[in-house]
Amino acid sequence: MKANTLRRHVRESFKSLGRNGWMMFASVSAVTITLLLVGVFFVIMMNLNNVAKSIEEDVEIRVHIDVAASDEEQKALQSQIEKLKEVESVTFSPKEDELDNLITSLGEEGEAFTLFEQDNPLNDVFVVKTKNPTDTMKAAKQIEKMQFASKVKYGQGSVEKIFEVTSVSRNIGLILVVGLLFTAMFLISNTIKITIFARRKEIEIMKLVGATNGFIRWPFFLEGLWLGLLGSIIPIIVVGTTYYYAHGYLSEKLAGNFIQLLEFSPFIYQISGLLILLGALIGVWGSLMSVRKFLKV
Repeated sequence: MKANTLRRHVRESFKSLGRNGWMMFASVSAVTITLLLVGVFFVIMMNLNNVAKSIEEDVEIRVHIDVAASDEEQKALQSQIEKLKEVESVTFSPKEDELDNLITSLGEEGEAFTLFEQDNPLNDVFVVKTKNPTDTMKAAKQIEKMQFASKVKYGQGSVEKIFEVTSVSRNIGLILVVGLLFTAMFLISNTIKITIFARRKEIEIMKLVGATNGFIRWPFFLEGLWLGLLGSIIPIIVVGTTYYYAHGYLSEKLAGNFIQLLEFSPFIYQISGLLILLGALIGVWGSLMSVRKFLKV
């Protein structure tokens, strides 16, 4: 396409937006409302996904080493565990550290266990992390069969429920996002269709005087692009501002808790980029789908 022709299409698209002010307002409003819903839902879903991921990453296997195992046998057991394809790391925790952790976790009640410092009844432990949290159960079952692994703990029962809940929540979230996007495309397409219907005579005249389909489509393509971009401005401002204050407030309330929100930056810039992209794509798609039927003259 020649530069002069492109400039003409850009100029015509802006003139058309000015001539059809109310229709433009209706289209931009539809894009704005839809993208606002999408933006809020994405922020919530991404943070829930981050919480689920944090919970999954905290899952670990604790292998209690048989008290009868020698140093060489402990090393052999560690080597066996490290060879498992599901295992990412194996960390040795001596029984002295295990007792200290127990005393600390129980607070004032843990002081009673200081009596065992001289004659520690606990086992040395291997703390095992898997490459994929969902492989925890599989790895634990293999370790249980190994010699000198006297006890294997990974939160059996609770861990399976955690993975099930996080999997279901992700699937539901994905379905809702896809459904919301299709609803947005349908709503915006119909709104833009009303705008283009009011200009059907203009399109018919252009066709009758010999204008090609591509020549007619370009101004509408650009109009859809501008509508989408304009419609993304308010959602970006609202979502960004709300998340900024919500993040500051909730971060203080959740300090020290395993539940943590995604950092404002770069998360909010990623959401902003996504809203701009969605706005542009939905606006362009709505315009092109709506103008297609009027090109059959």
